[in-house]
Amino acid sequence: MSGSWASDPRTRTAMRGNRSRDTAPELAVRRLAHAAGLRYLVDARPEAAINRRADLVFRGPRIAVFIDGCFWHGCSEHHRAPQRNSDYWSNKVARNIARDRDTTARLTEAGWTVLRYWEHQSPDYIVTDIRSAVLSVRGRRLGETGIQEIAEDEQREPEEHESKPEQQE
Repeated sequence: MSGSWASDPRTRTAMRGNRSRDTAPELAVRRLAHAAGLRYLVDARPEAAINRRADLVFRGPRIAVFIDGCFWHGCSEHHRAPQRNSDYWSNKVARNIARDRDTTARLTEAGWTVLRYWEHQSPDYIVTDIRSAVLSVRGRRLGETGIQEIAEDEQREPEEHESKPEQQE
């Protein structure tokens, strides 16, 4: 396997099976975000001119969400350098970290709010934080009373006896 990044064929097969989207942490966050009434794009470019994809993109409020894997993005709590081919992997993770910082800077400069989370963080926490960010942006657009009205409307359960207003003919 000359020229391959993998140390052996079994490692190569295992590593090729890693997904770039629809990972278990992403799916958990997307499921909860959708249940919370949030609507977003999946695995999309926030800015066409920037060749980077976010895990969730909220176009209206201009929020890009990244859920970074601990191994691939160098989590300080969980990242452990592999024993085999360590030079390759340490350089790979360093490049990923540099690209993450560049992406955040470029999107921020273009007027986006960038939210980054680790795969080990609770999906409930992540969705609560995302929802707060979305409501905050909407609130700035509507004014302070608007954000309270949005929050109240989203929490309000429709009563069973409520019906549509009668239409006049």
